Amino acid sequence: MTEHFLSLWHEAALTSLGFFWMALWAFALGYLISSLIQVLVTRQRMQRAMGTDGPRSMLLASFFGFISSSCSFAALATTRTLFQKGAGLAPSLAFMLASTNLVVELGFVIAIFLGWPFVVGEYAGGILLILLAWAFIRLTRPDALIARVRERLQGDGEQDEGEAAPDWRETLKSREGWRRIGQTYVMEWQMVWKDVLIGFTVAGVIAAFVPESFFQALFLGAGDDDPGFLALLAQALVGPLAAFFTFIGSMGNIPLAAVLFDNGVSFAGVMAFIFSDLVVLPVLRINATYYGWRMALYILALLLSTLVVTALLLHLGMDLLGWLPQGSGTGAITERDFFAFNYGFVLNLSFLAASAGLVWLWWRGRQAGGHHHHDHGGGGASLGRRVLQAMVALSLAWLAGGLLVAPLIG
Repeated sequence: MTEHFLSLWHEAALTSLGFFWMALWAFALGYLISSLIQVLVTRQRMQRAMGTDGPRSMLLASFFGFISSSCSFAALATTRTLFQKGAGLAPSLAFMLASTNLVVELGFVIAIFLGWPFVVGEYAGGILLILLAWAFIRLTRPDALIARVRERLQGDGEQDEGEAAPDWRETLKSREGWRRIGQTYVMEWQMVWKDVLIGFTVAGVIAAFVPESFFQALFLGAGDDDPGFLALLAQALVGPLAAFFTFIGSMGNIPLAAVLFDNGVSFAGVMAFIFSDLVVLPVLRINATYYGWRMALYILALLLSTLVVTALLLHLGMDLLGWLPQGSGTGAITERDFFAFNYGFVLNLSFLAASAGLVWLWWRGRQAGGHHHHDHGGGGASLGRRVLQAMVALSLAWLAGGLLVAPLIG
């Protein structure tokens, strides 16, 4: 019995590390692209261009979200700033949804773990989420709530930067420009590494220890080739509930989504789980700190209702087009040769070298006094940070122990 547990522990640790190795180059490439754009396109330009409401503002907000960071906590902070500066609620939320669902790096990771149908679902679903959120706000007309929140935020706004942004060509030619890119790249990793560590660790544990029968009990109709509408609806509702208690951000939950799919959860259920990175408990607490509990719960209701509808529409639409992928129900993802010498191995080495150069630029800038810390959500999230730190420590101990028990396995 003890040897069996140790064997599963070792398998779980190797699976978690294998998941990360599979996705490493995608993370690095995505954050490099994100860092370039963040340095070359300033927040002030975005704020001036977005306006307050209407189709043009929604389109611009979605575009700026697309070219921004995928970290949920960074998206929350930027969304608050945009709303504070006068952007309408709908464009502000469109930015938030686009910056967590339409970004390039997320598509890379989804393609590696789940395949192209889920990439299509991610981007098409991101657009649907924005349109449905816009419709939700127009139908509910929370004008009085918005007015109270704006009054709450008065006096807390940041000062506009008076300096004109340099030309992007000059930035790319200068050492200082690349130092800023390196700093932004390191900040991107600083924002997500804890979520990634916890998410990949949890995914390895579930892949190794949790039997398929558990998923079939939790997700009604899991493993069925053609689940009925009620089963799809149930899975789309359970997906956000499962995500709510994982504390995992958008980049960390993709390997866990792959585990769900390989255990027979439907396309709708998996997409609902992926879209739920903004309905987890730390995000709810941060929104309450920013806007108060009424607005935080309003945003939660908006996100939950729109993501469930989006997941169902995506499933039905992909089925109609004949693009609906079928889960194997065999846990096949754990049988991959994670560390094989292939194109991913070469890309990982290449981007590790590029990352080392960017980290060196960041370090030189830090030595010169140019480093600053990126806040994940303000002082109101101190309890969430403590929980996150404890989960990080447990994850590191679990992974180290799983590797060290290898000699004890017969």
